[in-house]
Amino acid sequence: MDRKKFIQQSTLLTGAGLLLPSLTSFRKASQKIGANDTLVIGAIGINGMGWSDTKALLNIPGVKLAAICDVDQNVLEKREAEMKAQGVRVKTFTDYRKLLEEKEIDAVVIGSPDHWHALMMIHACQAGKHVYVEKPIGNSVGECQAMVAAQEHYGTVVQVGQWQRSQQHFQDAVNYLATGVLGPIRTVKAWCYQGWMRPDPIVPDSAPPKGVDYQRWLGPAPLKPFNSSRFHFHFRWFWDYAGGLMTDWGVHLLDYALLGMKASLPKTIVGLGGKFAYPDLAEETPDTLTTLYEFDQFNLVWDSAMGIDNGSYGRDHGIAFIGNHGTLILNRGGWEVIEERQSENKVAKPLVKPSDNGLQKHAQNFVAAIRANDPSKVNCSIQEGAHVATVAQMGNISYRSGEKLYWDVTKNRFTDEVINKEYLTNTYHNGYSLPKY
Repeated sequence: MDRKKFIQQSTLLTGAGLLLPSLTSFRKASQKIGANDTLVIGAIGINGMGWSDTKALLNIPGVKLAAICDVDQNVLEKREAEMKAQGVRVKTFTDYRKLLEEKEIDAVVIGSPDHWHALMMIHACQAGKHVYVEKPIGNSVGECQAMVAAQEHYGTVVQVGQWQRSQQHFQDAVNYLATGVLGPIRTVKAWCYQGWMRPDPIVPDSAPPKGVDYQRWLGPAPLKPFNSSRFHFHFRWFWDYAGGLMTDWGVHLLDYALLGMKASLPKTIVGLGGKFAYPDLAEETPDTLTTLYEFDQFNLVWDSAMGIDNGSYGRDHGIAFIGNHGTLILNRGGWEVIEERQSENKVAKPLVKPSDNGLQKHAQNFVAAIRANDPSKVNCSIQEGAHVATVAQMGNISYRSGEKLYWDVTKNRFTDEVINKEYLTNTYHNGYSLPKY
């Protein structure tokens, strides 16, 4: 890394209250971690999926947890006690930047709310740490682009937590699709019906719970009073912090829709929906959303709904590749092919159920890539995570703006500059800024 540029960036970020780790810490990224070396990790954001990711990594021989970080002292103490019960003592932090200063840490897990993913991942790369970052990688198209640029600039190993990329039956289904026996695929449907999900009731603003550093939780998001219906799990129903079901489940399912079709970015996007299930509960994102993406040779349909389980083909989630000779249906429960009645091609396939643990294999893949010192060996790179997160954000932007959107592939932005100004990159607040490369 160019020393002058590093110092300039550090000076700018220090002025915004974002002091980065030292140059000595950054240089650690070039040190190879061999097969017999202990891989030391830290975990940032440990209340939900971030802790599941961390435990999956700790199941791998030669991986050690040295530090944990969360803005909620209650969560921090709970996880610290869990590790102590296993005979493991960890350092605790409420400021992730202090964790990144720990020179012994080789890699970090980022499981914070979505609006923090970009800054944490970029700062971890600047600090020379390898990164396992939860999906969706960014809370805007601009954040996704910045995260890709940062990984390419620093060269650290970055795995995105789209663990289905590592599960065998998902890979087998896409390989079968690639044989072409289903004929031309004219429509792909991806859907997510989540009957158990519902927002919290609308409640008055209040003081943050004891032990919660709410200012640090907000980070670059707009400064607003604390409200329990926007906190912890329910942050995902508010635009300041996330993108609803589209970016929660959508990045998993749209990922395989795009992967199966070898598709890049859509030409046009139309998103329609609303608060139809729970109009009186606390949410900004739609609980019902249908989005149509136009590609050159096929259409992709996204369909999501909260409060309903009975989705397409009797499944609450999945991807359907609809071809002239049959339809391949894929989800976490397996994959099968339903043959067209008039088809002369015999393509029917009975249900093939999962035979492995995708999350555990994803963690193993991350560790293997680190030990090989090769970012290209991860099963879901930051570039791939940015691809699907961008497609998901496109659907949300169409819904929020009420406009049919057109993507200019030559300029990597929408054709409507009003839309670009309003939605392409989220505005940072409270002295934070998104690094540029």
